[in-house]
Amino acid sequence: MPSIFIGSVPWHDGEEKVHQLLRVPLPDNPTVPGLSPNGANFLRTAPLMAVGTIDSQGRPWTTLWGGKSGFAEPVGQSMIRLRTQVDNTYDPVAKMLFKDQPDEDDGGIFNETQKMISGLAIDLEQRRRWKLFGRMVAGTLTVDRPGQADVVVKIEESLGNCPKYLNKRHIVPAESKPKLVSDSPQLTPAAIKLISRANTIFVSSRHDAINMDTNIRGGPPGFVRVESNTTKGAVLLYPEYSGNRLYQTLGNLQTTPLAGYVIPDFDSGDVLYVTGHTEILAGKDAAAVLPRSNLAVRLTLTVAIFVENGLAFRGETGEPSPYNPAVRYLPTERSPISAENSSRTDMSATLIKKEVLTPNINRFRFRVSSSKPLTWTPGQYATMSFKDELDMGYSHMRDDDPTSLNDDYVRTFTVSSYPGRELPANEFELMIRRHGNVTDHLFRTNERAGLEAPLKGFGGSFRLSTDDGSIVPFVAGGIGITPFLAQLPDLEFSLVRLFWSVSSEDLGLVYDTFQRWPRLFASTTLFITGGSAPSDANRPMWDAIAGSDAQVHRRRMGAADLEEAKQVAQRWYLCAGIKLKQSVLGWLVGKDVVYEDFDY
Repeated sequence: MPSIFIGSVPWHDGEEKVHQLLRVPLPDNPTVPGLSPNGANFLRTAPLMAVGTIDSQGRPWTTLWGGKSGFAEPVGQSMIRLRTQVDNTYDPVAKMLFKDQPDEDDGGIFNETQKMISGLAIDLEQRRRWKLFGRMVAGTLTVDRPGQADVVVKIEESLGNCPKYLNKRHIVPAESKPKLVSDSPQLTPAAIKLISRANTIFVSSRHDAINMDTNIRGGPPGFVRVESNTTKGAVLLYPEYSGNRLYQTLGNLQTTPLAGYVIPDFDSGDVLYVTGHTEILAGKDAAAVLPRSNLAVRLTLTVAIFVENGLAFRGETGEPSPYNPAVRYLPTERSPISAENSSRTDMSATLIKKEVLTPNINRFRFRVSSSKPLTWTPGQYATMSFKDELDMGYSHMRDDDPTSLNDDYVRTFTVSSYPGRELPANEFELMIRRHGNVTDHLFRTNERAGLEAPLKGFGGSFRLSTDDGSIVPFVAGGIGITPFLAQLPDLEFSLVRLFWSVSSEDLGLVYDTFQRWPRLFASTTLFITGGSAPSDANRPMWDAIAGSDAQVHRRRMGAADLEEAKQVAQRWYLCAGIKLKQSVLGWLVGKDVVYEDFDY
């Protein structure tokens, strides 16, 4: 029996079990019976509503209706009315709600009661949302295309939610012209592409046959990952970010592991409806399939309906949520820590030296403490945890530092030193740009403070080789030079072609590199961007670089700069930020480009 009540809305056993599983105290349930006055006022202004219901097999489905404010309104005490254009051919929720639709000659009147409906009224532009649950008491759906739905719902429960993970969109109405692309649980390439771009999805779940819940999941584009895609049905994974700890959706999935999702493309109007079996993954189980996650949901599709131009609105892109963390990739999408080190817990790295190279780039030297020998190879990255140093515990909202709410404080940095060659075998160096709370902490920490962080191991594989006598071109953007530097002792300099784009603020990095590797000058074409003239502090470095054997340009890199090397080299190496990476990949079409990302 439920144990905690606020008004007449109790927690159910699934919600209680999830709180126990995650070792989170059970708070008061803020859900109120009926439609609250604030919810009624918000309903009048919301341009969209995600709507959920259940089919004859008990499977939840979700759709997204609306397009302009006023399509939903309160019409009596805890009674609401929805009047909107819908896809009456492929929209699964419309088909479930109006499955007994009479012939057109009967006037299109439908009058069946007790169908469960859950809803999420949402204004993405204002980052506001309101959850609703009730039962359909009457409705009509015209048979013309597109259809016009008119639904009356008796609201039994409602709850206002926080704005976290709501990515802004300005919603405008549009006429839908639905076309079925696929109804197979094995996703088409177009459906997978839609998922890879999506930063907003909606989910409906149910608790037995008692009630339902519809809510939103948001994040950066691609936060939903496709784990597999076979004829038996695609498998999707997504992280559950830090939220309000009510766990109402997860509570439903605990007792009834079924869910229906709608994944909209706000730009094109395409839409993917899916329903399937769910699995809640927590702790190590979550991290094993979605690294750096403590909580995740796996969805195995049983039905998927991909409709082109099925939405009656479009959404103009606005600001993403400041709470969005970085995309968390599957282990198959990012090279994991080497197997021999991945399960070890006996390793730590102590900061022993710090060198300032530029105002925003430092070189840090660490000494490894380990009960067993530890090895790594040039081009790999070190993965370290700074959780003990920086984690401040749970907060619902933290507007002064929003990304910290989902931060596990685990970071990966490419090692810039050659293993055991320039330094003792148990030491390594990292060149780090100041960006974010972890690197800011490192920059502010004195090397004499004895900072020690757990070392999770070394991973990745980004190897260059001149052993076959071929020209090896490497394109670097700023600190993207790091994996190249770690491998220089193994390379024949006469075969290297380095194309390096650097901000004028980072001349110190260039100067330090050439001081350490003077033979690299003759193999380098340098592009210095930003700044009209060297500052007094940078003048000695600039004079030394300009007077070297390197080719130096005060401009951005262009396609023509790579043309000569393109004639002699098929394989290229690239480590740069997103913009430069995209440009270079466009310039090197037809070439074999091996690239490293800054985002691990």
